[in-house]
Amino acid sequence: MGELNRRGRRGRAAIRGGILLAAALLLGSTGAARAQSVPPGAPETPAIDPARAYLFAHMTRERYGVLYYSVSLDGLHWRRINAGKPVSEDYHGHASIARGPDGRYYLVGNKSDEDPLIRFWVSDDLIRWTPYATYQPDLKNIPHHANALQRIGAPKLLFDKASNAFLLTWHTPSVPGAKEDPERYWASQRTLYVTGADLAKLPAKPKRLFTWEMATIDTIVQPNPQGGYCAVIKDERYPSYNWITGKTIRISCADKLLGPYPEPGPPLSPNFREAPTLIRAPQTNDWLLWYEQYAGTSYGLSRAPRLEGPWYQVSGNSGVDAWNRYTMPAGTRHGSMLEISRKQYDALVAAFPGEIQ
Repeated sequence: MGELNRRGRRGRAAIRGGILLAAALLLGSTGAARAQSVPPGAPETPAIDPARAYLFAHMTRERYGVLYYSVSLDGLHWRRINAGKPVSEDYHGHASIARGPDGRYYLVGNKSDEDPLIRFWVSDDLIRWTPYATYQPDLKNIPHHANALQRIGAPKLLFDKASNAFLLTWHTPSVPGAKEDPERYWASQRTLYVTGADLAKLPAKPKRLFTWEMATIDTIVQPNPQGGYCAVIKDERYPSYNWITGKTIRISCADKLLGPYPEPGPPLSPNFREAPTLIRAPQTNDWLLWYEQYAGTSYGLSRAPRLEGPWYQVSGNSGVDAWNRYTMPAGTRHGSMLEISRKQYDALVAAFPGEIQ
């Protein structure tokens, strides 16, 4: 009996060892596959996941603030649907979409920076949007942002599963512009936020998201699979020898949704880029960070295996097809990208037929 027990233990140990070895080989092969790359400059065939696709809700250079859709199967090559026409004449803003706890999609915008209201729409299917609620933040006497002007720039929306609440961010200045010094207005921009479980019942008084004294706009916050959160911001200082990171996209990561966030790291984009939006690539799940070269000139892309990096800039829209790793329809202006299912993709293409490249 003792010998049988010993043989049994050895057998179970061998099975466990085999399982661990198989897992190690699988992880190793996956890591090796990720590490392998196409020789520099050689043609690439982008990965496609048959279950995944992507939607880009955005505006255009011709019609600022109006809602258009572009779609992609690989997250890299985009085509505008609905024959290049808007998908909504009711919406206005810098489109930002979050999926709520009820499975519905929430879209945020405003009529202009002077609009005192932040406006929300809701949709079950990303096809039909209906008004949901409005929110008027009280911008008087904001702690650490004295003399805030009645201006609300580019509201952005996230639903945070961990706290079961929405995070709404936007930027507000505190110094009027002047003809002799137009950048003082932009240099006074700070990112404000509120949180709440229901977009129809948000607290009136916003707070500053960052403690550091740097002009920031177009802030989005992304849960980090490695833990914590990362804020992607546009450094809104004007570039100069004294501020070489001006008008670039940068990132700061923290343990908690509301920080404290340390000062952001080095630029992830060239100067004069804004409106960052994030998705994950098929198969590799690499992060794809898109940003606009304003005003409506072109789109740029940086890529990384983790939000903390390393990041590199991808070639696209270069005018030389052999160099391009991505394409974006001409005249596309900022909004937000989100992953959708292939079924949703097919429904959108059917609902908004006709496309332009």
